[in-house]
Amino acid sequence: MGPVSELDMDYSMDCYFRQTWRDSRLSFKGPIKSLSLSIKMLERIWRPDTYFYNGKQSYVHTITVPNKLLRISQDGDILYSMRLTIKAKCPMELRSFPMDRQSCPLILGSYAYPSHQLIYQWQTGGSVSFEPGMTLSQFDLMGSPQRNLSFHRREGTFSLLQVNFNLQRHTGYFLIQVYVPCILIVVLSWVSFWIHREATSDRVGLGITTVLTLSTISLDSRTDLPKVKYATALDWFLLMSFFYCIATLLEFAGVHYFTKVGSGEIPIDEDEWEDVDATSQEVIGVTASDLGFTINMDSPTFRSARRRSSLICPIYNDPSAMSGSPRRLSIAPVVSSRVHTARNTMERHTQTETKVSKWTQMLYCIVGDDAYRKQRQREASQRGPGVAKHVNSVSYIDRAARILFPASFTFLNVAYWMLYFEYQQEFGWHDIPSVSH
Repeated sequence: MGPVSELDMDYSMDCYFRQTWRDSRLSFKGPIKSLSLSIKMLERIWRPDTYFYNGKQSYVHTITVPNKLLRISQDGDILYSMRLTIKAKCPMELRSFPMDRQSCPLILGSYAYPSHQLIYQWQTGGSVSFEPGMTLSQFDLMGSPQRNLSFHRREGTFSLLQVNFNLQRHTGYFLIQVYVPCILIVVLSWVSFWIHREATSDRVGLGITTVLTLSTISLDSRTDLPKVKYATALDWFLLMSFFYCIATLLEFAGVHYFTKVGSGEIPIDEDEWEDVDATSQEVIGVTASDLGFTINMDSPTFRSARRRSSLICPIYNDPSAMSGSPRRLSIAPVVSSRVHTARNTMERHTQTETKVSKWTQMLYCIVGDDAYRKQRQREASQRGPGVAKHVNSVSYIDRAARILFPASFTFLNVAYWMLYFEYQQEFGWHDIPSVSH
């Protein structure tokens, strides 16, 4: 038996198809109990016009001669056997694929004789038997129930026989080829939570790579499935994996929006530094006079140095952190420890930070409020060395994602497997396909 095709919704099988009936006109007396006749005698005797209602492409084997057998007993009992290859339709319900069960029917009956002229019945005991050791590549054969029934069509009522081949699919192939790779790819996307939030290209590249890899696996897994109008269990799992990979990218978008500037990653526009008040200029001017030199606040040199300092993390302006790097010492001749002390004192008296709740910050992130973003940039750039350690700290969003993403994905996986393994589709009888002549 096999193969069973989900794409075409059919199955194939090789079988010995045996029919027996009694024709008293062919009874005889003699020392021989039964006669094996040539198949040419089939053209001279009556035989049933049996055909398969759900057959698609069936044929009799003819190598090396037609594989048929005709035997007549003394009472007129006739045994008519032939070797057939049957390809029949199998309507499949793939909502639970690949944890599904399928019941593939084989329906046979007379083409022209109604039930008052010809009645079909299964033989009592062993009417459908299988070759010992028969196996299928993707299925386990769970049983083969049979039934006798009548079918009404335009010409009258006809006697039919039906056998269902109940199959349960193996999930091992899909676990190895689809499920495990998808789980590992989703786990791989979580690595970005531990990558520095200013490594934009690294985190975005990792997220896009995982999404493209999942797309390849999804397309490959659908090649052998029909284009059904509903989502299968495999589709739901792939959609869940897609959701987590895309959510990782969106999570980094939120992290990047709330990342404080002044660390070299996000440059500050020149117009944002034009609102330096007179108080700060006086403080810096007095400090410079005490040091014995004069600073022209409007000179291009000072304005350029001031803009360059905006690209440097405030921790670099800390005298204790300056250790000889040319970039870190770029404003050292202008700003000394006394300048820091004066500016910090001034900022504590003149700068008022407004506490914004977490929900409000999230709302600003969603709507993309430019005014709030510039305010955060200005606050980050004006903070002193005492709080500079927070500029490159780990994002609270990343910290929460390190726990929420694995926990929720594990929970959904447990619910997914419990749902589809606990809910198994019951085997049943399919409706007889309508046939009219």
